Amino acid sequence: MAGRFILSEYVEAAMTRAAYDKLEDKTFAGRIPCCKGVVAFGGTLRECENRLRSVLEDWILLGLKLGHSLPVLAKIDLNRRPIRGRVETV
Repeated sequence: MAGRFILSEYVEAAMTRAAYDKLEDKTFAGRIPCCKGVVAFGGTLRECENRLRSVLEDWILLGLKLGHSLPVLAKIDLNRRPIRGRVETV
């Protein structure tokens, strides 16, 4: 049975919104418009995409740690506070 990984799904949803530009020096710039400040550069499109994913992951983790409001993507809302139930002793 496959598990559901919310952060992985969120990253994939954000990456589908990525926009790339080929620069004059033949390198690439990538950004995710709905995630302000998520920008990366690379010598190849693949390198740019990999760097953009890494920047995005750091952006998400920092946003969660600092309590920033993150965009809702693919109906995934990371802004909701976790519900903490009582833990019973075993």
